[in-house]
Amino acid sequence: MTKKERVAKVTEALNREYGTEVVTYLHYETPWQLLFATILSAQCTDDRVNMVTEELYRKYTSIEDFANADLTELEQDIYSTGFYKNKAKNIRACAAELLERFDGEVPETIEELTSLPGVGRKTANVIRGNIFHEPSIVVDTHVKRVSRLLGLTKETDPEKVEYDLMKILPKEQWILYNIQVIAVGRTWCISGRPKCAECILRDCCRSAK
Repeated sequence: MTKKERVAKVTEALNREYGTEVVTYLHYETPWQLLFATILSAQCTDDRVNMVTEELYRKYTSIEDFANADLTELEQDIYSTGFYKNKAKNIRACAAELLERFDGEVPETIEELTSLPGVGRKTANVIRGNIFHEPSIVVDTHVKRVSRLLGLTKETDPEKVEYDLMKILPKEQWILYNIQVIAVGRTWCISGRPKCAECILRDCCRSAK
Protein backbone atom coordinates (compact mmCIF):
# COMPACT_ATOMS: atom_id res chain seq x y z
CA MET A 1 0.00 0.00 0.00
CA THR A 2 1.43 3.40 -0.97
CA LYS A 3 1.35 6.30 1.46
CA LYS A 4 -1.32 8.01 -0.66
CA GLU A 5 -3.49 4.89 -0.53
CA ARG A 6 -2.92 4.59 3.22
CA VAL A 7 -3.95 8.21 3.77
CA ALA A 8 -7.13 7.63 1.76
CA LYS A 9 -8.03 4.54 3.81
CA VAL A 10 -7.21 6.30 7.10
CA THR A 11 -9.36 9.35 6.35
CA GLU A 12 -12.20 7.18 5.05
CA ALA A 13 -12.19 5.07 8.23
CA LEU A 14 -11.99 8.14 10.48
CA ASN A 15 -14.83 9.94 8.71
CA ARG A 16 -16.97 6.80 8.75
CA GLU A 17 -16.46 6.34 12.50
CA TYR A 18 -16.59 9.96 13.70
CA GLY A 19 -18.35 11.90 10.96
CA THR A 20 -17.16 15.18 9.49
CA GLU A 21 -18.53 17.66 12.01
CA VAL A 22 -15.88 19.78 13.70
CA VAL A 23 -16.20 19.54 17.49
CA THR A 24 -14.14 21.05 20.30
CA TYR A 25 -13.56 19.14 23.52
CA LEU A 26 -12.67 22.27 25.48
CA HIS A 27 -15.63 24.36 26.62
CA TYR A 28 -15.61 28.06 25.75
CA GLU A 29 -17.82 30.96 24.73
CA THR A 30 -15.26 33.51 23.51
CA PRO A 31 -11.96 33.26 21.60
CA TRP A 32 -9.93 34.30 24.64
CA GLN A 33 -11.61 31.62 26.76
CA LEU A 34 -10.53 28.96 24.25
CA LEU A 35 -7.03 30.45 24.18
CA PHE A 36 -6.61 30.28 27.96
CA ALA A 37 -8.27 26.85 28.17
CA THR A 38 -5.81 25.52 25.58
CA ILE A 39 -2.89 26.92 27.57
CA LEU A 40 -4.29 25.11 30.63
CA SER A 41 -4.67 21.86 28.68
CA ALA A 42 -0.90 21.27 28.41
CA GLN A 43 -0.14 18.00 30.24
CA CYS A 44 -3.75 17.93 31.45
CA THR A 45 -6.95 16.24 30.32
CA ASP A 46 -9.69 18.26 28.62
CA ASP A 47 -12.19 17.01 31.21
CA ARG A 48 -10.09 18.44 34.04
CA VAL A 49 -9.62 21.74 32.20
CA ASN A 50 -13.38 22.01 31.65
CA MET A 51 -14.00 21.43 35.35
CA VAL A 52 -11.54 24.19 36.23
CA THR A 53 -12.68 26.72 33.63
CA GLU A 54 -16.32 26.33 34.61
CA GLU A 55 -15.50 28.10 37.87
CA LEU A 56 -12.59 30.13 36.51
CA TYR A 57 -14.65 31.96 33.90
CA ARG A 58 -17.31 32.80 36.46
CA LYS A 59 -14.64 34.48 38.61
CA TYR A 60 -12.64 36.11 35.81
CA THR A 61 -15.18 37.37 33.30
CA SER A 62 -12.90 39.40 31.03
CA ILE A 63 -9.37 39.62 29.70
CA GLU A 64 -8.90 42.60 32.03
CA ASP A 65 -9.72 40.39 35.02
CA PHE A 66 -6.94 37.97 34.04
CA ALA A 67 -4.45 40.76 33.30
CA ASN A 68 -5.04 42.23 36.77
CA ALA A 69 -5.28 38.90 38.63
CA ASP A 70 -3.29 38.25 41.76
CA LEU A 71 -0.74 35.69 40.63
CA THR A 72 -0.84 33.58 43.79
CA GLU A 73 -4.63 33.50 43.73
CA LEU A 74 -4.70 32.58 40.04
CA GLU A 75 -2.21 29.77 40.71
CA GLN A 76 -4.58 28.32 43.29
CA ASP A 77 -7.54 28.66 40.95
CA ILE A 78 -5.83 26.51 38.30
CA TYR A 79 -3.79 24.31 40.64
CA SER A 80 -5.37 21.00 39.60
CA THR A 81 -4.36 21.42 35.94
CA GLY A 82 -0.68 20.92 36.84
CA PHE A 83 2.29 23.20 36.10
CA TYR A 84 0.07 25.87 37.63
CA LYS A 85 2.84 28.39 38.33
CA ASN A 86 3.96 28.65 34.70
CA LYS A 87 0.40 28.50 33.40
CA ALA A 88 -0.78 31.28 35.72
CA LYS A 89 2.19 33.48 34.81
CA ASN A 90 1.66 32.89 31.09
CA ILE A 91 -2.10 33.46 31.18
CA ARG A 92 -1.75 36.74 33.08
CA ALA A 93 1.04 37.92 30.76
CA CYS A 94 -0.90 36.76 27.70
CA ALA A 95 -3.98 38.70 28.84
CA ALA A 96 -1.87 41.83 29.34
CA GLU A 97 -0.38 41.56 25.85
CA LEU A 98 -3.78 40.96 24.26
CA LEU A 99 -4.92 44.25 25.78
CA GLU A 100 -1.74 46.17 25.02
CA ARG A 101 -0.92 44.91 21.53
CA PHE A 102 -4.20 43.64 20.08
CA ASP A 103 -6.91 45.84 21.66
CA GLY A 104 -8.24 42.87 23.61
CA GLU A 105 -8.81 40.73 20.52
CA VAL A 106 -7.27 37.31 19.90
CA PRO A 107 -5.08 37.63 16.78
CA GLU A 108 -5.42 35.36 13.77
CA THR A 109 -1.98 34.71 12.30
CA ILE A 110 0.38 32.00 13.48
CA GLU A 111 3.12 34.60 13.92
CA GLU A 112 1.02 36.88 16.12
CA LEU A 113 -0.40 34.02 18.17
CA THR A 114 2.97 32.40 18.87
CA SER A 115 4.35 35.77 19.96
CA LEU A 116 2.04 35.62 22.99
CA PRO A 117 3.32 34.18 26.31
CA GLY A 118 2.54 30.48 26.69
CA VAL A 119 1.35 30.06 23.09
CA GLY A 120 3.17 27.57 20.87
CA ARG A 121 2.19 26.20 17.49
CA LYS A 122 -0.20 23.64 18.98
CA THR A 123 -2.21 26.28 20.85
CA ALA A 124 -2.03 28.68 17.91
CA ASN A 125 -3.39 26.05 15.53
CA VAL A 126 -6.26 25.23 17.91
CA ILE A 127 -7.27 28.89 17.78
CA ARG A 128 -6.78 29.23 14.02
CA GLY A 129 -8.79 26.08 13.32
CA ASN A 130 -11.66 26.56 15.75
CA ILE A 131 -12.03 30.35 15.90
CA PHE A 132 -10.93 31.49 12.46
CA HIS A 133 -11.69 28.26 10.57
CA GLU A 134 -8.25 28.28 8.99
CA PRO A 135 -7.15 24.76 7.99
CA SER A 136 -4.58 23.74 10.60
CA ILE A 137 -3.07 20.62 12.11
CA VAL A 138 -2.70 20.38 15.86
CA VAL A 139 0.03 17.97 16.89
CA ASP A 140 -0.52 16.77 20.44
CA THR A 141 0.81 13.56 21.97
CA HIS A 142 -1.98 11.45 20.41
CA VAL A 143 -1.61 12.90 16.91
CA LYS A 144 2.15 12.45 16.98
CA ARG A 145 2.04 8.86 18.27
CA VAL A 146 -0.79 7.61 16.05
CA SER A 147 0.59 9.32 12.93
CA ARG A 148 3.98 7.69 13.47
CA LEU A 149 2.42 4.27 14.03
CA LEU A 150 0.35 4.67 10.87
CA GLY A 151 3.54 5.38 8.93
CA LEU A 152 2.46 8.91 7.97
CA THR A 153 5.60 10.46 9.47
CA LYS A 154 8.90 9.37 10.95
CA GLU A 155 9.48 12.63 12.79
CA THR A 156 9.34 13.13 16.55
CA ASP A 157 9.43 16.94 16.63
CA PRO A 158 5.80 18.19 16.67
CA GLU A 159 6.45 20.97 14.15
CA LYS A 160 8.06 18.52 11.70
CA VAL A 161 5.16 16.10 12.20
CA GLU A 162 2.79 18.98 11.44
CA TYR A 163 4.57 19.76 8.16
CA ASP A 164 4.64 16.08 7.15
CA LEU A 165 0.90 15.75 7.71
CA MET A 166 0.19 18.98 5.84
CA LYS A 167 1.93 17.51 2.79
CA ILE A 168 -0.13 14.33 2.63
CA LEU A 169 -3.54 15.05 4.15
CA PRO A 170 -6.26 16.80 2.13
CA LYS A 171 -6.63 20.35 3.44
CA GLU A 172 -10.31 19.85 4.22
CA GLN A 173 -9.29 16.98 6.51
CA TRP A 174 -6.72 18.86 8.61
CA ILE A 175 -8.94 20.05 11.47
CA LEU A 176 -11.00 16.85 11.41
CA TYR A 177 -7.85 14.69 11.57
CA ASN A 178 -6.83 16.39 14.83
CA ILE A 179 -10.17 15.68 16.48
CA GLN A 180 -10.57 12.16 15.12
CA VAL A 181 -7.04 10.93 15.89
CA ILE A 182 -7.23 12.26 19.44
CA ALA A 183 -10.34 10.07 19.83
CA VAL A 184 -8.46 7.07 18.38
CA GLY A 185 -5.57 7.70 20.77
CA ARG A 186 -7.89 7.78 23.76
CA THR A 187 -10.03 4.79 22.73
CA TRP A 188 -7.77 2.25 21.00
CA CYS A 189 -4.25 3.48 20.36
CA ILE A 190 -3.49 3.95 24.04
CA SER A 191 0.19 4.49 24.81
CA GLY A 192 1.73 1.29 26.16
CA ARG A 193 -1.47 -0.75 25.89
CA PRO A 194 -2.93 -0.43 22.38
CA LYS A 195 -6.05 -2.35 21.39
CA CYS A 196 -4.92 -3.04 17.84
CA ALA A 197 -7.37 -5.88 17.22
CA GLU A 198 -10.31 -3.56 17.93
CA CYS A 199 -8.97 -0.39 16.31
CA ILE A 200 -10.83 1.08 13.33
CA LEU A 201 -7.46 1.78 11.66
CA ARG A 202 -6.03 -1.74 12.01
CA ASP A 203 -6.34 -2.48 8.27
CA CYS A 204 -4.27 0.55 7.28
CA CYS A 205 -1.82 0.72 10.20
CA ARG A 206 1.69 -0.56 9.70
CA SER A 207 2.19 -1.17 13.41
CA ALA A 208 -1.01 -3.20 13.83
CA LYS A 209 0.25 -5.68 11.25
